[in-house]
Amino acid sequence: MSSTTKELLKKVRKIEIKTKRLSNHIFGGEYHSTFKGRGMTFSEVRQYQYGDDIRAIDWNVTARYNEPYIKVFEEERELTMMLMVDVSGSELFGTSTQFKKDTVTEIAATLAFSAIQNNDKVGLILFSDQIELYIPPKKGKSHVLRIIRELIEFSPVSKQTNINEALKFLSSVMKKKAIVFMLSDFVDENYKKNLKIAGNKHDLTGIRIYDKFDEEIPNLGMVHMTDSETQQVRLINTSSRSVRTSYKANALKLKEEFLTSFKKSGLGTINIRVDESYVKKLLSYFKNKA
Repeated sequence: MSSTTKELLKKVRKIEIKTKRLSNHIFGGEYHSTFKGRGMTFSEVRQYQYGDDIRAIDWNVTARYNEPYIKVFEEERELTMMLMVDVSGSELFGTSTQFKKDTVTEIAATLAFSAIQNNDKVGLILFSDQIELYIPPKKGKSHVLRIIRELIEFSPVSKQTNINEALKFLSSVMKKKAIVFMLSDFVDENYKKNLKIAGNKHDLTGIRIYDKFDEEIPNLGMVHMTDSETQQVRLINTSSRSVRTSYKANALKLKEEFLTSFKKSGLGTINIRVDESYVKKLLSYFKNKA
C-alpha cells in the first residue's frame, strides 16, 4: 500500500470516527423525525384497545370475530438522500482553522451516516461549472466511506461554479422525491428558476459554508490576491475604504441572492461559518423543520 493511499485511509477513518459519533448520538433521531417516510403502509390487524382511533377499525375482521379489530399501519421509511457538493476553486479558501472544503466534507459525512443509520440510500453529485462526479444512491457503510473518500481526494476539472448546471442535472437523474442538501459557498447568481423546479420535486436545503474573509476584507495594505475560480492575480489596495466597501457589498449581494432564492422557492437554508460549530446549526435546523 502506497503512503498516499495510507494517508487517505487515515483521513477517511478520522472523519468516519468524528462524524459517525455525531450521527449516532445526535443526528440519527433528529434526522428520522425531520424526514418522515413516504407514507403509511399496512402492517397488521390487532384487537381494538381503549384509546385507538375508531376510524382504523377493520369492519370485515370485526364482523368475523364479533369483537372490534383495527388495522395497524407503519411509516414507510425508506428515503433517498442526495448530497450536492460544490468542488469549485473557492471551496479551497480558508483563513481560520480549516478550508471550506474540510467543513463541507464533515457535514456531508455526518448527513450521510445519519441517512444510512435510518436505512436510507445516499448519493453524491460533485459539481463546479459542470458535473464532475455522480455516484448513484445506495445503502451501506462501505458506500458512505466511498463518498467520504471522493470528498477528500477528488480533484475537479474546472474551478468555476455553475449552480444552474448542478440543479438541471439533479432534476434529470432523480425522478422520485429525494432529500437534497446542496453544500456550497454560493458564489454564483441567477439560479432561481432551476432552484424552483428542483424544489417543487425534492425536499431541498441549501447549506452555505463561508469564511469570515468571504464577507469582509481587512486592512492589510497592498496585497496580491488570487481569484480562486479564475486564477487571476491582482494587486489590491486593501487600505482603501472604497475597495473594502465594494468587496463587502458584493459579498452581501451574493448572500442575499442565496437567501431570497431559497426562501421564494419555499426551501430551507443554513449559514455556517467555518470557525463556527456546524453541529448546533444543523441540530436547530432539524428541530425547527420537524
